[in-house]
Amino acid sequence: MTAWRLLLTRPADDCAALAGVLAAEGFFSSCLPLLDIVPLPVSDKIRRALAQLSGCSAVIVVSKPAARIALDLLDAHGPGSLSMPWFSVGAATAQILRDHGLDVHFPADGDDSEALLQLPRLREAVSGADAQVLILRGEGGRELLAERLRALGASVEYLELYRRDLPAYAPDELPGRIEAERLNGLVVSSGQGFEHLCQLAGAAWPAIAQLPLFVPSPRVAELARAAGAQTVVDCRGASAAALLTALREHPVPVL
Repeated sequence: MTAWRLLLTRPADDCAALAGVLAAEGFFSSCLPLLDIVPLPVSDKIRRALAQLSGCSAVIVVSKPAARIALDLLDAHGPGSLSMPWFSVGAATAQILRDHGLDVHFPADGDDSEALLQLPRLREAVSGADAQVLILRGEGGRELLAERLRALGASVEYLELYRRDLPAYAPDELPGRIEAERLNGLVVSSGQGFEHLCQLAGAAWPAIAQLPLFVPSPRVAELARAAGAQTVVDCRGASAAALLTALREHPVPVL
């Protein structure tokens, strides 16, 4: 067993899965989900976007919740043909889509927007005249994707399928958990997850900010440093493999 004792903050199912992977590698973790995935009502905008999906040059799905919700909606409201190329940031999201029989591509050497944008298949998909890209996501996030794809000449639209709420916890739940379980590291998987961490920390944030914080991208790292986090480790991806690599490379703090 390693000396790392980590607080995990992903949605409940993903948190439990990550905890299992970490335990198998000798890492102790404690789950405190800070993101509750809530599907948005099926609006006219969602119905129109799904009906027009077959006209897209590429569809990008940025998360596992977006993939699951989109597939449920497509089964109920989608067009018959979904033969266009689909793209995801990571392998886990890609597998959900592939299990549905879709043609999915993802970067093998990274699981962030930058790696996805380097995929030759994606660049090929948006190279034609009047290329149209639909990005399936939760509320907010992945602005870099749209900016870069528009710079390549593609028309890009977002379809937001869910929001991320902060589950209800007692005000002292976060500092109490850290103290009771002697946790010495924090893991967040998104910018909103970090914002919820700060919100739940409340007045205890200056003390909690002293703990090493593992984040998935430079954007979240910048957000965390601006908020006062003292030691921010950019894992360059949200996968378990990326986190494990960062944990093995970063020294355990002496508390």
